[in-house]
Amino acid sequence: MKDFKFLLSFFSAFFYCFVVSIAVDTLAVNQTIRDGETIVSASGRFALGFFSYSGSSSRYVGIWYPFSNETVVWVANRETPLNDSSGVLQLTSNGILVLHNSTKTLVWFTNTSREAQSPVAQLLNSGNLVIREVNDTNEDNYLWQSFDYLSDTFLPGVKFGRNLVTDHDRYLVSWKTPSDPSLGDFTTRLDPSGYPQIFIRKGDKIEFRSGPWNGLRFSGMPNLKANQIYSYEFVYNQEEIYYRYDLVGNSAISMMVLNYEGAFQRLTWANRTRTWNVYLTIQMDSCDRYSVCGAYGSCNINNSPACGCLSGFVPRNEQAWISGDWRDGCVRKNESICGAGEGFQKISGVKLPDTRKSWFNRNMELSDCERMCLKNCSCTAYSTLNITDGSGCLLWFGELVDIRIYNEEGQDFYIRLAASDLESSDSSHHSGGQTRAWIIVLCTLVAVAALLGFCLLLHIRRKRFQRRGSIAMTQQRGYTDESRKKDLELPLFDLSTIANATDNFSQYNKLGEGGFGPVYKGTLKDGQEIAVKRLSKDSTQGLDEFKNEVIFIAKLQHRNLVKLLGCCIELEEKMLIYEYMSNKSLDAFIFDQKRRKLLDWPMRFHIINGIARGLLYLHQDSRLRIIHRDLKASNILLDYDMNPKISDFGMARSFGGNEIQGNTKRVVGTYGYMSPEYAIDGQFSIKSDVFSFGVLVLEIVSGKKNRGFNHPDHRHNLLGHAWRLYLEERSMELIDESIKESCILSEVMRSIHVGLLCVQQSPDDRPNMSNVVLMLSSDIPLPEAKEPGFFTERKVLDHESSSSKVDSCSVNEMTITLLAAR
Repeated sequence: MKDFKFLLSFFSAFFYCFVVSIAVDTLAVNQTIRDGETIVSASGRFALGFFSYSGSSSRYVGIWYPFSNETVVWVANRETPLNDSSGVLQLTSNGILVLHNSTKTLVWFTNTSREAQSPVAQLLNSGNLVIREVNDTNEDNYLWQSFDYLSDTFLPGVKFGRNLVTDHDRYLVSWKTPSDPSLGDFTTRLDPSGYPQIFIRKGDKIEFRSGPWNGLRFSGMPNLKANQIYSYEFVYNQEEIYYRYDLVGNSAISMMVLNYEGAFQRLTWANRTRTWNVYLTIQMDSCDRYSVCGAYGSCNINNSPACGCLSGFVPRNEQAWISGDWRDGCVRKNESICGAGEGFQKISGVKLPDTRKSWFNRNMELSDCERMCLKNCSCTAYSTLNITDGSGCLLWFGELVDIRIYNEEGQDFYIRLAASDLESSDSSHHSGGQTRAWIIVLCTLVAVAALLGFCLLLHIRRKRFQRRGSIAMTQQRGYTDESRKKDLELPLFDLSTIANATDNFSQYNKLGEGGFGPVYKGTLKDGQEIAVKRLSKDSTQGLDEFKNEVIFIAKLQHRNLVKLLGCCIELEEKMLIYEYMSNKSLDAFIFDQKRRKLLDWPMRFHIINGIARGLLYLHQDSRLRIIHRDLKASNILLDYDMNPKISDFGMARSFGGNEIQGNTKRVVGTYGYMSPEYAIDGQFSIKSDVFSFGVLVLEIVSGKKNRGFNHPDHRHNLLGHAWRLYLEERSMELIDESIKESCILSEVMRSIHVGLLCVQQSPDDRPNMSNVVLMLSSDIPLPEAKEPGFFTERKVLDHESSSSKVDSCSVNEMTITLLAAR
């Protein structure tokens, strides 16, 4: 949420800049730009001029996107602001841009590496302000360019890195605050030591490390993948070393920003909503904190605790390690690693260790790499340099730090171990040592004994939730030992408080009922309205959902997710307390003949985009990567301003790192929203949620339910009907009659197209939610949709057949009857 708060505060800051464009992109010798004037790039995408923020008298010269609330991407005089509007920017005959105030005092100026003949300053369509000779547009001959002196923004085309000939470094420095462009606490730069990596630092302290380039991406940035928005490259030769990206086509607008809190994010411009959306954040979770597990430790976000020692190592400080202080890291069990029969243990699927103390050779084979490392007693590990063809050699010297485990997109390396450790080690590389194991066993036995004694004394058959300042989730039927240890901090409400708020759970206050149990409206003494989900005493499924929902939603915060205020666990009562949604659920509007008229197209499109952003947060940006598994219209709640909130996480599943799918024997969900692979094989993934989202989009546009849809001309459900209209180029006929007057046809048609892309039969064909958000909010070309899954799900009686058998219109239909859906 901090990232979104930054964006909101950044764009809501009252940026003002009284500008009069002089309608050119070039400044000649002795021409000036005075405060209130600008020059604009030929495409109109960038402007250069003076700006300041409300409440501040400081004036700056900067470059910004004029179409997006004046988003500043570069600032000239960050450390020397003007105190009034008397500033003048001028190009001298020597090819130097100078900024001076009313007393002609120099405030800021550029430099140049050679004497200029006929210089001009030009603002290019890339956002690069350059000084060049009037007849020379070769970028290698620029006298000066702003792309060499970055602020907090990394634009397309920038060579982010170092010129090895001049030793000039291009790096980012954050703003001090969202409205103060002076130098902030955080820097992002490419460090050429050893084998190059990108570091984010707060002052001198390293906060994040990208890992080395492996031929496809930086080892510690698995979310850097081929996509429809931008292409990227890493260049390392004798003259320069840099990372660069370029936009694919001209429709998408994207940039990378190091914000004032140290988050390094890629933002994309949503032209329809006129906002910047977070496409990805480089730092994914707590395992991305630099060296969180110390030397020879590795971090796995799926484990609890997250840190463990590599195979052949034990904690340096056992007591501190058990208490969760992993800074001291791990040490070798056996130090005999030089000429004593030592060898190498393969560590798979990881972010490679810090390479500042490393050596590399691009042409060496892996076998030669191993021999070279074995000959040098100071060499602690080795790896392939380029994973695309298995070439190159990377050797580490000294301690190995900042390692993390990935479920996919990880890399292998080989660590030097003593002969005895090689013999005793198994395939696992995340061991904590025998001492730690014994302590865990003893603690577990003591805990089990205490629990059994407690159960015998109180003569109860099942475990109960206890209140000791937090919620300790105890073991229920089907729960694992790991889940019993989860301890969640949540505000606790007294039973009497909730009973009073709901008028003793009166039927008048009852809002509805689901598999979990009844839901009541309540009002606290301070006037706050709440929704209370009360666990049914006889529902085993509801108890499972209760635990699941508390675990997940307590750790989630997003404007498009329902907010959990607390819970009540007292006597036999178990309740969840949520913020009250005055407009209840989406299905109460779009499927109601009268109330659907209250939702015009702009409001429906707002709801579609909100659901998409909430789902993107669950899949990509949340602390837990979550698959909802029961996304449907009744689980989309609407607040007073009709903002959508995804609710009901009882069926949700969590994945860490880059894991995106799973398998289950117990298929749960709702008819009409489940994807084919989930309904048939029990395989669920983020693409299962994408399928459900696609169904929702088509329902919102049409005002019709997918399940139970009827049409006189065919037997298809809503998906099949939409697909048929799409093939016949008649998608307009899908639009709900009640929104035809208010709809923006291009938005509706695009929404239908995106909906059909989301419900395609194959999960691989469906877009992920980051692409869905981009497709809904921009004008990028959309691929052709393929046949949807479950588009003829109803069984009908074939009267023309001599047989009395029920005819199944789809093979998929035969499997859906096996489901345990709600």
